Amino acid sequence: MKNIHPNYNNKATVKCACGNTFETGSTVENISTELCNMCHPFYTGTQKILDSARRVEKFETRITKKADSVRSKKDKETKRRADREDKKKAELEPIK
Repeated sequence: MKNIHPNYNNKATVKCACGNTFETGSTVENISTELCNMCHPFYTGTQKILDSARRVEKFETRITKKADSVRSKKDKETKRRADREDKKKAELEPIK
C-alpha cells in the first residue's frame, strides 16, 4: 500500500505577528499567522475600524443629510398647514 498520508506533528509551533507563540497539532511543523486569540479584535474587545476609503465618514454624512432633509420636509409641511389654516380663516372672515 502506498504511503500517501502526511506525518502528523503533535507539537507544531504557531507564531503570530503580535509575537505570541503556542503549540498545536498539525501536519506542518511551523505555522505563521497574522491574527491569534491574543491580538484579534473580537477576542480582545478592542475593535479598530480601518477605513482607507473614508466609507464610514461618507455614510455618516449621508445619514445626517437625510435626517436634515426629513426635518426640513416636516417644517415645510407644518408651514403649509399653518398657511392653509390662515387662508381659510381669511376667507371666512368676510362672510361673518
